[in-house]
Amino acid sequence: MPGKASPDDLLEHVFGRTGEVDETVLCGPAYGEDAAAIEPPEGILVVSSDPISLAASAVGRLGVHVACNDVAASGADPRWLTAVLLLTDEEDLEPVSRDIDAAAGEIGATVVGGHTEYVDAIERPIVVLTAFGTTDRFVPTGGAEPGDRILLTTGAAVEGTAILASDFGHELDVDPEVRERAAAFLEEVSVVADGRAVREHATAMHDPTEGGVLAGLIELASASDVQLTVDRNAIPVREETRQLCEAAGVDPLRIFGSGALLATVPAGAVDEALAALGAADVPAATIGTVEAGEPALVLDGERLVDPVTDDLYPLWEAADRS
Repeated sequence: MPGKASPDDLLEHVFGRTGEVDETVLCGPAYGEDAAAIEPPEGILVVSSDPISLAASAVGRLGVHVACNDVAASGADPRWLTAVLLLTDEEDLEPVSRDIDAAAGEIGATVVGGHTEYVDAIERPIVVLTAFGTTDRFVPTGGAEPGDRILLTTGAAVEGTAILASDFGHELDVDPEVRERAAAFLEEVSVVADGRAVREHATAMHDPTEGGVLAGLIELASASDVQLTVDRNAIPVREETRQLCEAAGVDPLRIFGSGALLATVPAGAVDEALAALGAADVPAATIGTVEAGEPALVLDGERLVDPVTDDLYPLWEAADRS
């Protein structure tokens, strides 16, 4: 039945699932309370919102990490979250709220408010997370300078690989063990540790999401008004990703990329940045250079400037038609 979640459902599944306990939260989720109250510390407040509307598996976990990744990629520590849950029925609430609680707790963030409602007009849950964090030094997407080097953590299509395995794996000609390992990539979509490790050295940071690494690089080039020259072979692509993308007929550089962080650092700081990432157990590679010129991504000599459409959308459209 459409409408707000009942007080009993909220008490059982929402109010006790708020991730980290944070003493700066003066008023958090409670029945009848329509707003949160936070006493923030001094510094710069960074805010980012993102919806998750297509991935069928673990939308709560993805929602937390996608929103918090944007805050982390700006040099801040994600601390507070609001969550809007649009659900198809009461059975959605338990797994979605459980995943939000677990993901928030893992990165030290607290859910301070939101809204939960059952909606007849949707076919799968939709979650919208807003993340808030603080920092003393904001790192923009648009800060890359000519002469900088481009770093990529973890590899291409971490989130996309997990989505392929979870949402489409049963249709793909891939070894079940490979599919199982790939589905576990969902546990690796946070870049909070990546951002903390490299932010001291970075001139710009950006997390590739929809459209993958290519979209992220094009956005970074546009925001910074520079040309990025990148070697495709230098971009790390894990074996599970290669196999699933080949089976699905998609480009690993053009599917959802949460789980990786793009960072530009001065040439003289590359070794320090890589060492800091290594100390945090975050794998990283140098994939290209920042150059003066009209904003563009030059990938193996091909100049790319237009927004990238994610290769997973046709798969979801085909699934909806079947």
